Amino acid sequence: MRALISVSDKSGVVEFASALSELGAEILSTGGTAKTLREAGLDVIDVSSVTEFPEIMDGRVKTLHPRIHGGLLGRGEHDAEVMAEHGITQIDVLAVNLYPFEQTVARDDCTLDMAIENIDIGGPGMIRAASKNHAHVAVVVDPTDYDSIITLLKDNNEIPLATRRALAKKAFGHTACYDAAIWNYFQSQDGADEFPQRLPVGLTLQNTLRYGENPHQSAALYTSAGHSSGTLVGSTQHQGKELSFNNISDANAALECAKALDSSGCVIVKHANPCGVALHEDPEQAYQKAYACDPTSAFGGIIAFNCEISKAAAEAIVANQFVEVVVAPSWADGAIEAFSGKKNVGVLECGPWSAADAPGRIMQQVEGGMLVQDKDVEDVSRDDLKVVTKRQPTEQEIDDALLAWRVVRYVKSNAIVYGKDNATLGIGAGQMSRIMSAEIAGQKAAEAKLDLNGAAMASDAFFPFRDGIDVAHKLGIQVVIQPGGSMRDQEVIDAADEHGIAMLFTGMRHFRH
Repeated sequence: MRALISVSDKSGVVEFASALSELGAEILSTGGTAKTLREAGLDVIDVSSVTEFPEIMDGRVKTLHPRIHGGLLGRGEHDAEVMAEHGITQIDVLAVNLYPFEQTVARDDCTLDMAIENIDIGGPGMIRAASKNHAHVAVVVDPTDYDSIITLLKDNNEIPLATRRALAKKAFGHTACYDAAIWNYFQSQDGADEFPQRLPVGLTLQNTLRYGENPHQSAALYTSAGHSSGTLVGSTQHQGKELSFNNISDANAALECAKALDSSGCVIVKHANPCGVALHEDPEQAYQKAYACDPTSAFGGIIAFNCEISKAAAEAIVANQFVEVVVAPSWADGAIEAFSGKKNVGVLECGPWSAADAPGRIMQQVEGGMLVQDKDVEDVSRDDLKVVTKRQPTEQEIDDALLAWRVVRYVKSNAIVYGKDNATLGIGAGQMSRIMSAEIAGQKAAEAKLDLNGAAMASDAFFPFRDGIDVAHKLGIQVVIQPGGSMRDQEVIDAADEHGIAMLFTGMRHFRH
């Protein structure tokens, strides 16, 4: 038996090579792996002595040789004659993992030259050769597979075909994700301003989940390369039960909304929709104002902060409600301990983020394909707003309108948000008609005993009829912010003028399906 071992990740490699050697295997290796194995007292044959050609070009060329690839691609008796003619020996086990490209490009000091030098060439070539020829070769790309391979060899004196096929499938996934990471890096360097002809997607299993949206659905979480601080999947969980599919989906929605706020604040989400959002420099006050928007819906919800959670805020959450998950960039002393009596509550620390509205693309699977679009990160400032009514809004009304506008982006369409004094007062989500969303948002405010007089109203898309403005007037709304663009805009503006409501056009829609 002959094994070729050449790995960047050297965890467990000495033990693996030692066990193979004890089973009579001849060990071939290269560079740093060969040095590590020799230092552990193992006999190692350099690949260069097999190829009779030295490593050249700073190690760029070392395994690209017929005596290596012939050994990996040889088909037993079928190729025995030609292998003997050219001095090629069959390789039975290949253990290779690749240059640490993803870790390299994640470094702050990574340059383009550094990234390029960490693109592995020989490794993927050998992996693909061995995987294609899995009928004769076992290919190992994951150190966690070492022990099971040794056990099979000890118990059966061979690695069964079914196992070799499973290892080959895993190896092809490994190289596919590696190539996708390289592609993504070059996309990020050159600017992803066009939709490519092909879209590689390299995802890695982070963990399987208890179940999906419903108990009869299986589910798992896959992550993309380089997910970083400030993301849900990159968060540290300090306590609580394993997060469910719905927990992860809702917590991500809550965190993304919190990141879009322009000052310290709190977001409460239920079933992927915000049900309360508020701004305040004191995290406890931000939470209390967000909770007051809809205490009923907040029950069993997800809470996200865009600032450090204070002990007082944590204690208020525990006193007020049942909560599934709380996530924030950081936790003050004593804040995590406030949940010690609520062992099932997921306490997550996501770390800081550099940009709340980082551009990028999102994907949504459809039967037989994938929809891809830019993230909805565009926002408006005061200078972008167009007053279209006779009455001019006050500065405070503009503040209220802009908060409602930021929140409405994260509410399922059709979406209406009422807000005032740095807090939402009523949210209507996911209705087939906009008027129904407006009425539901009003009902929510009434249930919470919140006064809408003087509040702002945000609509994620234009009003097709004046009826939404008539509802707003009955509720006491004084300023409306909406995209505009309806063929009946003038009818809607006239309704606002009739009721003395100020109206702002953004020229931007925020559908969220």
